[in-house]
Amino acid sequence: AIFERLLSSRNNKEDVLNHRWNLEGHQLGVISVDIDHRGAVAASSALDSHIRLWDLETGKQMKSIEGVPVDTWTVRFSPDGHFLASGSHTGQVNIFGVESGKRESSLDTRGKFILSIAFSPDGKQLATGATDGIVNLFDITTGKLLHTLEGHAMPIRSLTFSPDSQLLATASDDGHIKIYEVQHANLGATISAHKSWVLSLDFSPDNKHFVSSSSDKTVKIWDSAMRQCVHTFTEHTDQVWQVTYNEPGSKIVSVSDDKSLIIYDCPV
Repeated sequence: AIFERLLSSRNNKEDVLNHRWNLEGHQLGVISVDIDHRGAVAASSALDSHIRLWDLETGKQMKSIEGVPVDTWTVRFSPDGHFLASGSHTGQVNIFGVESGKRESSLDTRGKFILSIAFSPDGKQLATGATDGIVNLFDITTGKLLHTLEGHAMPIRSLTFSPDSQLLATASDDGHIKIYEVQHANLGATISAHKSWVLSLDFSPDNKHFVSSSSDKTVKIWDSAMRQCVHTFTEHTDQVWQVTYNEPGSKIVSVSDDKSLIIYDCPV
């Protein structure tokens, strides 16, 4: 929804995005940002060990959640927007209530620094990716660790579930993407995806494709069934940290260290 709002703010005559808000409040560098399913609330985490919630209609801060130092890294909203998950350097995932601003529960991977987190779209599971290349899959309701996946040997920068919650895709500094069947944690495919770190992944809403970005400066679209690259974008001149589809799946947006945000028409 927030992506659609960005598109609707474009100046069609000049084909640019109009600036809307400066969200100010963090005292140190911002690490991660996520938007709830309504496109109404943003969450940000920073090196100041705070998570801040922002009203995107007004640009005002709604709430500040104080965490333990280095315990507020990547943040992700649950699919219903009621909870916020944050990974930590100790391998613990803290689950905060959005309304209460309090820590409601925690999940312990007993592992390394958690770099990436993803909720399954059906809200039943949560996956984490760590600096040691380990992926852990939890049952949200019980907090039970369901599976530990050891397919990567280097940090997991991104992971994402397919829209039907049946597949989990993981992206690593080893340049590979791995596709797992969630129910039994079976490895379905290993894709030699990029010449360098794979930094971000996202499935298309129709589940037919997924997109990846890398420090090799490229954005690639993959056929979900064939696990083959069907298109490569090379517009960026530096590493591409984030890539995502809009809700209809008609456009892709990427952001890079070259200080540019690019919106692509989906070619497939």
